[in-house]
Amino acid sequence: MAAQTAPSQQTDRQLRLLVGLVAFVALGVLVAALVGVAYTEFGSGLAVRVGALALIIAIAGVTYVRVRIRSTNHDISWTDSAMLVAVVMLPLPWAVLATAVAVTIAKSIHKLRGIKFVFGVAKESITCGIAGLILTAAGGVTDKPLDSLGPLALAYAGLVLADDLIAIPVLALATGTSVKDRFLSNLDLTWGSAFVRFAVAVLALAVLAEEPGLLVAIPLIVLSLQLTYRGKLRARAERLAWQQLAEATDAMNVVQMETVLHTAVRNGARLFSAETVEIDVSLDGAQQLVRGTHQEITYHGAPDEAAVDARTTAVVPLIGEPDGERVGELRLCFHVPVALSEREQFTLRAFAGALCTAIRNATSYAQLEQLAGQHQHDATHDLLTGLPNRRRLQLEAEDALDRRQRGRGVTALLVLDLNHFKDVNDALGHTAGDQVLITVARRLEAAAGPEALVTRLGGDEFAVLYRGLPAPALALHRAENLLSVLHEPVDVDGMPLVVSAGAGVSVAPSRGGFVELLRRADIAMYQAKRTGRAVAVYAREDDTADRGRLVVGGMLPRAVAEKEFTLQFQPIVDLAGGEVIGAEALARWQHPDKGMVDPRSFLEPIERSGLLTAFTDAVLDQALAGAARWRELGCRWPVAVNISPRSLLDRRLPALVTRRLDDHGLPGDALVLELTESHTVSQLDIVDKVLAELMELGCAIALDDFGTGYSSLSVLPRVPATELKIDRSFVMQMENTPSSAAVVRSTVELGRHLDLLVVAEGVERDSQRRLLWDLGCTAGQGHLFAKPMPLAEILDLVRAGDGTVRLAEPLHDPKAVVRLPAKRGSGRGARQSGPTGAAGGGRVSDSTA
Repeated sequence: MAAQTAPSQQTDRQLRLLVGLVAFVALGVLVAALVGVAYTEFGSGLAVRVGALALIIAIAGVTYVRVRIRSTNHDISWTDSAMLVAVVMLPLPWAVLATAVAVTIAKSIHKLRGIKFVFGVAKESITCGIAGLILTAAGGVTDKPLDSLGPLALAYAGLVLADDLIAIPVLALATGTSVKDRFLSNLDLTWGSAFVRFAVAVLALAVLAEEPGLLVAIPLIVLSLQLTYRGKLRARAERLAWQQLAEATDAMNVVQMETVLHTAVRNGARLFSAETVEIDVSLDGAQQLVRGTHQEITYHGAPDEAAVDARTTAVVPLIGEPDGERVGELRLCFHVPVALSEREQFTLRAFAGALCTAIRNATSYAQLEQLAGQHQHDATHDLLTGLPNRRRLQLEAEDALDRRQRGRGVTALLVLDLNHFKDVNDALGHTAGDQVLITVARRLEAAAGPEALVTRLGGDEFAVLYRGLPAPALALHRAENLLSVLHEPVDVDGMPLVVSAGAGVSVAPSRGGFVELLRRADIAMYQAKRTGRAVAVYAREDDTADRGRLVVGGMLPRAVAEKEFTLQFQPIVDLAGGEVIGAEALARWQHPDKGMVDPRSFLEPIERSGLLTAFTDAVLDQALAGAARWRELGCRWPVAVNISPRSLLDRRLPALVTRRLDDHGLPGDALVLELTESHTVSQLDIVDKVLAELMELGCAIALDDFGTGYSSLSVLPRVPATELKIDRSFVMQMENTPSSAAVVRSTVELGRHLDLLVVAEGVERDSQRRLLWDLGCTAGQGHLFAKPMPLAEILDLVRAGDGTVRLAEPLHDPKAVVRLPAKRGSGRGARQSGPTGAAGGGRVSDSTA
């Protein structure tokens, strides 16, 4: 039996001297063998025997059974049996040389290098020479080996004993253990397996004595015996391991934590042959560390900060099932690096699972009181932000409402929802979203003051309860001041994020209690988001609309499936000449029972549902069908279609647009995609890719409602727009409000410098048209020119106009006006053909301009 230690951390000078001594002795043996070979007659028969036996020794050295005992791997091979056969059948010098060559080949196959290689070859050469000398001194072997069992036994015993005497000091020095302990440990395994190998060697000699030709079959016989022996040894080891595992897990089935840990340490060290076992428990209220061997516990106390050597320690996390809670760590410590076998790893996982269960069972009773208090806190607080939750809000609000009835001031509730928070999660991940929520929670809590109750309702919704206010109007004032703390950007991993919110305020109703108070604040909050205000106060007239929207949302799936949505088209007009240069497609819903449904009540639910792609496809289909019809009549206007910012996150959008253009035989410049500014448009990289593919098709891009979106100027460098559309709110107020006129003027100037077409929405009076023209705006749409109309009416206008449709008289005599080149038609793309006239987007507009 040869013993091979796992690689040591450092080979010291004593180890090198000892191995050098063994190598020096082996060198003398090999020199003596070479001298003896020179005086030995060498024939073909001897050559065959030398080659065959060298092959047998090499095979025996390659095939072995590895048994790990603590940090040491013991390789049980058949090399000693093969060497005994060699010293019987060959002259001793040739037997020594054949052994040296064969062991050299075997060690090379195992890729041993340096000191281990030299030691292995030297040791086997010496032991072979000793076995041969003992056999010669004992009188040799007769023609019948069974009659010479005594000399054979002496030779083999000398071989095994010499192997141990040479190897054990080296192993003891390398592992830091005593020679005596190393020699006495596993003595039964050493000599028991040696007896079996001696019996096989004698049997092989007896067979060869009767038929020398069977020498060539000996390698196969040895290999077969080796594989059989290895299989039985592994099966026995597995049965023993499972038996020990069952006993170890049964012993841990107790409720006292100390007993569980001490038992696990001792049984773990015994089961996995580890020098030391550590169990580090990290459960709240039960942190402790236990360290020991299979014989004693050497430490039990608070966890220390000692570093764990990953090379010599197998660390197994103790993870509870099924919740995945981390209970602690199980560590198997060895003196030198050790590679656990697959069976040991599987057994270790099973042991760790049983230990984890035992630890959790033992700590359950001790944690009951602590968990009860924690559960009471968690039941009324948000785990992420630490703020009170909805349940706590309800309790506090009901108490405040009771005190209000006793004349103790006004109770009000503020509900706020962060804008575009989903975009933060989508772009940066939920960890970044959590950081934003925590920061917002801290700011709100600090700004609200100790008298107000700041709570998190869930997701990105927060609520603030005001109690004992002197007057209802004070609630709106405090809400506006509170939202001002969100103006400063939130830093997430070095990235500043602008956070805004829409908020609603409700004063305590006369009846309905907390449920009604919260419902009204919710309605006010959604009203603020719809109108673009920061804060809105609950108004009864908004209540019905919200309820109607809920009803409408339930009807949307059937409406999309039954194609109840139709389009109307509103012309886009050249302000100077009054000619139509394009048309915007506007979605309308004609419900079979409820009649015409307000677009504001269904567009937002569609965007937030899974119906957006199907709805966009249906609108594109109808819009492009209309464009194809008026092109057949000689008008090459483009059709403008609004696209939801959420659609830009869908990589399938360019393919959808391509398919619909092909269906109606239209080039890309027949379509303008209108985009409403949003955080999605301005921040996400996927939007850049989708927009680039749409531009490659030849489609024009327009920024709709410019000036009211997320970040107007920051959008322009990212979005390849060819058109800006001024929001109707600025157009409606520009005659009376200087700030609105300034916005229109600056937008027109911006469009001129960027070579973009500027279209004014909501033009209803001739004075607005003339003022827009004076400010430099060249295109507009609105009721002054035409209301949205069905496709049939548009086609009638085209037929009546004989290719040119004029909806208003020119502002000037055409002969007195110098026309600049039209900006429509400057779009890029492979599908572009001929002049074009409009820009468009994804979500169908709800505009009624």
